[in-house]
Amino acid sequence: MSVAPWPAPASAPNHPRSHADLFWSFTWLALQGFGGVLAVVQRELVEKKRWMTREQFVEDWAVAQIMPGPNVVNLSMMIGGRCLGLSGALAALAGMLAAPLVVVLIVAMLFAGVADTPAAQGALRGMGAVAAGLITATGLKLIGALGKNAMGWGPCIGFAVATFVAVALLRWPLAWVLLGLGSLACAWAWVKLGAAGGGASA
Repeated sequence: MSVAPWPAPASAPNHPRSHADLFWSFTWLALQGFGGVLAVVQRELVEKKRWMTREQFVEDWAVAQIMPGPNVVNLSMMIGGRCLGLSGALAALAGMLAAPLVVVLIVAMLFAGVADTPAAQGALRGMGAVAAGLITATGLKLIGALGKNAMGWGPCIGFAVATFVAVALLRWPLAWVLLGLGSLACAWAWVKLGAAGGGASA
């Protein structure tokens, strides 16, 4: 089954040139993803390579989060498949996994001997704080993309706050939050898109 090509808008004119481009681009991206892969993915794909607009990144990242498996791996396969079909998805997947797997195995062997030391535990806590900062900064950079969302600013902020409360404060299972609030958000977007389409045709 072939994947329909993704029409690139003027604000995101670039696209992967070949399978090798996909492989090496995602290899480099994966090797930078220490402590906050979301920030790295957004900078590389949107700001540097311009393979996606901010709006496309937000939408595709949302889909990648819902799918099983690591978010960035899902996103890489979506981009590879959309641009170069199944072989493109496999090239992107190989780039995401090959070199990082070797690095992780080497680091795991080196870290095993010092994992229980106070210095190592302190370093891990410090990296956790940096990762939280990177994710927060990226979220603030991307929030402007919600202005073009079909649901509108108000519902977008409302669903974001409701999701935060459900997950962070009420500790509801993520699957139920996605099923409940995600279904409501999809239904509202569908209604708004239908209304917009009806108004345009009229």
